[in-house]
Amino acid sequence: MPIHDQGYRRYGGRREPSGRTWAVIARSGVMNMVRRRLFLALLLLAWLPFVVYAVQLYLAANFPQASMLAATPKTFRDFFEWQTVFVFFVTIYVGAGLIANDRRANALQIYLSKPLTRAEYIVGKLAVLLVFLVGVTWLPAMLLLLLQIMFAGNLTFVRNNLFLFPAITLFAVIQVLTAAFAMLALSSMSRSSRFVGIMYAGLIFFTAAMYNALRAITGSSAFAWLSPTNCLDIIANAIFRTPSGRSVPVWIAFAAIFGLIVASIAILERRVRGVEIVT
Repeated sequence: MPIHDQGYRRYGGRREPSGRTWAVIARSGVMNMVRRRLFLALLLLAWLPFVVYAVQLYLAANFPQASMLAATPKTFRDFFEWQTVFVFFVTIYVGAGLIANDRRANALQIYLSKPLTRAEYIVGKLAVLLVFLVGVTWLPAMLLLLLQIMFAGNLTFVRNNLFLFPAITLFAVIQVLTAAFAMLALSSMSRSSRFVGIMYAGLIFFTAAMYNALRAITGSSAFAWLSPTNCLDIIANAIFRTPSGRSVPVWIAFAAIFGLIVASIAILERRVRGVEIVT
């Protein structure tokens, strides 16, 4: 039988431009999640508040007796508050194993031995979370605003509240990035996705409990910056121009959230490496 030369040969495939490899990780992660029926059920449940608010807007636009259900800026602020619960569960379900599973399988060495930088790896993993978190926050909120216009048949509400378009976008970006970066940082610190989920739940509930304990002791809400959840509430009230019962200035809440994101990036820079560093 003939023997073929198996020496060096030029690559004959299509070369992808550099900087796009993160999309492969993102696409694979998204497709892996949408194949899970339990996760699809969670996404459907996350859209239930959208259906409830859409019905309220329809009733307010078509029945004078339901005028108390008419849309206001607080309507969209309350909608995001409802979605906080689903952001929590989606973040844990999707994000807990994004890096932890790769660490358990020692796959980081494989990923980073390819023409793939750490930044591209992190961006790809981050994109997986962002796709689903945006899908339960920004997307339904914007659809609600568009439904309000359709049901009302005029632009009066939008003209009077033009700031809602950037407000919805800005708060969704802050909320989604905070949850995504915090989860990725925690996922990079363990090989167990279950333990990562517990750590994320601890971050949310322990900080909130600490704030509530300090408020009960001091009688002041000045320590709200300790809790990411309360910081997001303060930021949301400022963005949507609704009253806030906390005495913490909004710039402190912004600084606390910014600090959390920066700390998460620092952890990712330290933990996502091709070779494990033991100190």
